[in-house]
Amino acid sequence: MTEPRAAAVITGAAGGIGRAIATAFAERGVAVVIADIRLDAAVAAAEQIAAETGAEAVGIAVDVTDSASVAELVSGALARFGRVDHLVNCAGMSLDGPSIEHTDEAWSKVVDLNLSGTFYVCRGFAPALIESHGTIVNISSIAAFSATRPEVHVGYDATKAAIAALTRTLAVEWAPQGVRVNAVAPGYTNTELLKDVGASNPETMDAWLSQTPQRRLMEPAEIAEVVLFLSLPASRAITAQTIIADGGYTAAK
Repeated sequence: MTEPRAAAVITGAAGGIGRAIATAFAERGVAVVIADIRLDAAVAAAEQIAAETGAEAVGIAVDVTDSASVAELVSGALARFGRVDHLVNCAGMSLDGPSIEHTDEAWSKVVDLNLSGTFYVCRGFAPALIESHGTIVNISSIAAFSATRPEVHVGYDATKAAIAALTRTLAVEWAPQGVRVNAVAPGYTNTELLKDVGASNPETMDAWLSQTPQRRLMEPAEIAEVVLFLSLPASRAITAQTIIADGGYTAAK
């Protein structure tokens, strides 16, 4: 098999923003690994992306909270494509509810997935990215910079802020080896999850829109374009940054 010009690994890519990011890479001819804990969904997404774009795509199961599973993802990606040039950490979760009721179990679950998982994947792919002088983009959130309302999710907020800090630390450490590390902090984005919230609780959706100066949700493809920019040579002077893509939400708070 002819070695692709570049390959990207995107975690949490079976749906939502992660899938939009994988599609954006594939549309530019980059081979993509759709990494997700849901193997069937990852394989289905990879097949559809390959059919729509003509790019190579493969679905691989991964539990980012498990270092052994991450190691299998690394070996699987390298076995398939021979190299990894771009990594995007999009796997994450949120558990809503008052902080006083946020249990130890809930806290650990969110920290393990959002923060530890992001670090494990960055660490696992570091040797391959050093070899390719590649890029990492981690997905943070507006919740890292502004308390969101009316929803409350302390574990999510804390981990997304920590991802911004992790991004800075890794960027400075790995810059001499030619690896750039940045993050994107999306605002409220038009995913299936938010659509479900809007359908079941229109008052919450109205609150989100009223707090966003553009008076709209961001689109997954728009977030993907920011990620793509941070992954390509046009942004080679940018590292250790978290780019907020929120329609003005944080500026207006």
